[in-house]
Amino acid sequence: MRIFSNPVSLMHKLRSGLRRQRTSHRQGGFVRAVVATLLVALGCGGASAQNWPTEKAIRMVIPFTPGGVSDVLGRFWAKKLSTALGTPVVVENRPGAGTTIAASLVASAAPDGYTLYFTDVTTHAINATLYKKLPYKTDKDFTDIALVASAPLVFLVPTSLPVKTLPEFIALAKSKPGELNYGSSGNGTILHLAGETLKHRTGMNLVHVPYKGSSESIMGALGGQVSATFAPIPPALPQIKGGKLKALGVTSTTRNPALPDVPPIAETVPNFSIVLYSGILGPAGMPPGIVERINAEVSKAMKDADTKSLYATIGADPVDTSPAEFSQRFKALVEDMGQAVRQSGAVID
Repeated sequence: MRIFSNPVSLMHKLRSGLRRQRTSHRQGGFVRAVVATLLVALGCGGASAQNWPTEKAIRMVIPFTPGGVSDVLGRFWAKKLSTALGTPVVVENRPGAGTTIAASLVASAAPDGYTLYFTDVTTHAINATLYKKLPYKTDKDFTDIALVASAPLVFLVPTSLPVKTLPEFIALAKSKPGELNYGSSGNGTILHLAGETLKHRTGMNLVHVPYKGSSESIMGALGGQVSATFAPIPPALPQIKGGKLKALGVTSTTRNPALPDVPPIAETVPNFSIVLYSGILGPAGMPPGIVERINAEVSKAMKDADTKSLYATIGADPVDTSPAEFSQRFKALVEDMGQAVRQSGAVID
């Protein structure tokens, strides 16, 4: 079957076919019905993208519990889009199963622009390798709309540990192979992968202690149950500023404004970089006009004073990309995180 990419050309072909018909009245009536149906379909498709959003509120699905970094960012962008689009954008938290519950919900939703997905796309990329089976295809069942932020992690140790720098920690760990441990927010999470990557790159022998979340892992470091942990910057800041935990490095390649005195791990381990990327996605097949509209509104809002203020407060860097650039970055993340997952040996059936 020949596929016509130009609707107008297709209409001319069908009409010419009608003029050449020498068959029965019934056959001619059938072709005319096809033409009419195609005209209606084309008209409705254009109106759908052009008039959006008019039908109902937009829901922003967030795969995390309220209060975390991703939830704070997701709610911020829901409010921004609500103002820009002139329609309510309602946040719906759907945590659980490493973000796969929320991802499944979005993947199966109608691609009409009324269901959006705000997620830590680094975690989304991890799941592509971490899970043997997923109820959706990471590379085919979503529309990449706007990448909005990157946020580094921070490497923490208890104040009681006799080290002041990352090189000193590495030297201590190597002098006591298997005696030091590190906490994470759970098997296969980005905190776990950051720890395994650091081990792999430095030759340290550290024992992994999985917790149920980053807050519990931080508490483990505070109580001395673990020798170190990676953590998002916001929940760690009070402990660092209060002198209860020592920050030895951040996972971005440059210093972070929230922790200007903490060097990047890359200064000790060349090219070390693991950051939390956050973005807005939707179900596969969203109309390009809607995708471009959302992306354009996000790009405008990146320049707002309150956006800059929030990002500085939580230690995140703004990211302003086109949908195509987002997709390209996401493919690279799937590959990088996949390698980290394979090195860690983590697998979820």
